Amino acid sequence: MTAGYNTISLGSGRKEFHPAKPRPGLEHYITEAGKATLVQIGGAQNVDESVIGNFMASRFNKQGHLAGFIPMIDPDLAGKSATRVEAACASGGVALTTAFRSILAGTSDTVLAVGVEVQNTVKAIYGADVLAGAGWFQHRKKGHAYFFPGQFSNRAGAYFERFGRDETRKGLARWYRNAIENARLCPTAQEYHNTTANLEVVAMTPPNGKVFVDNLNIFDCSKVSDGASCIAVMSEDGLKRSGIALKDAVEVISFAQVQRDITKLPDDLTILAATQLAVRKALANAGITIDQLATIELHDCFSIAGILTVEAIGLAPHGKGAEWIASGHSARDGKLPINTTGGLVGWGHPTGATGVHQAVTVWEQLTGHAGEAQIMVNKGKKHALSINMGGDDVTVVAIVYKKN
Repeated sequence: MTAGYNTISLGSGRKEFHPAKPRPGLEHYITEAGKATLVQIGGAQNVDESVIGNFMASRFNKQGHLAGFIPMIDPDLAGKSATRVEAACASGGVALTTAFRSILAGTSDTVLAVGVEVQNTVKAIYGADVLAGAGWFQHRKKGHAYFFPGQFSNRAGAYFERFGRDETRKGLARWYRNAIENARLCPTAQEYHNTTANLEVVAMTPPNGKVFVDNLNIFDCSKVSDGASCIAVMSEDGLKRSGIALKDAVEVISFAQVQRDITKLPDDLTILAATQLAVRKALANAGITIDQLATIELHDCFSIAGILTVEAIGLAPHGKGAEWIASGHSARDGKLPINTTGGLVGWGHPTGATGVHQAVTVWEQLTGHAGEAQIMVNKGKKHALSINMGGDDVTVVAIVYKKN
């Protein structure tokens, strides 16, 4: 994978965002991300096919058939295969796995993988109803008005009850602090302009179920975001054709895509079982352990998801994830830097783009393209992991990368 590019993650928090002013649409984001990647790989003539991940353009933008927008990026993409894929918030991750399969099948040497979402087209309460389509909509009326905040509030409540509210809230607050501090180093991040002084103090604001949900506050949540990400997935022949050196690409050495039954409730609200399975499969297929990871990009749609994913990976025992995070282990200067450009809470969560954004961030870190957000990659740790989750732990894509 090489030549990654992220647009700005636009939404509240960015200085240029104003809800009453016209904003860019799908066409702008797809074109910006796609063109920027093509420039890095020598042009569209080097692309064999494209995949675009998106969740709900049909409702947010009244637009379907997104594969038809790929030739808009460059006329040389016309007449070539393009596919749109959807897996809720894991749509970007599935765009990547679809690209991987084409490369492995030998049907393409270069696949353009794009993820996009434009969500700031409706008020938050209506957007929550649109996003509820990532769950089983037949049970929509049984959920909270803010459906997914409600789902993860329930997970947080179960975790509080079993492992203690106060210590868990400290872990959630540190997660928010890490997210914003990292986002401040990334010019495309939605929280890049955040100047709040006492991040952990703010994040400890007590949840208020009368105005939001019972166990999470607004700082525990990723924001409504518009944006796109793009990266080129290539075989070695594809790299040669584009004249790209191995040092400027990262090797994808394994991936896992798993599914949980969307019609059933989780067996245990304090465990992300599908995430746990996907990570185990990906690491086993890669033949590595978590001790060999230099960095992780994980799906923190809510801060409690960060804690649960840390435990699902095996970085901390069940019930100890909040303590592990509160101790600073996931900070950019900690044991294992996580979400180095802010993750979903800090960088933003344009749902269909998130999985691709994670891959771009990994590529940037392992090849030294991360700018001010660059971390020190230990020479003995050449691997990275990304985890993209769709819905409430329903579709999960885990990918293991290696620095060349």
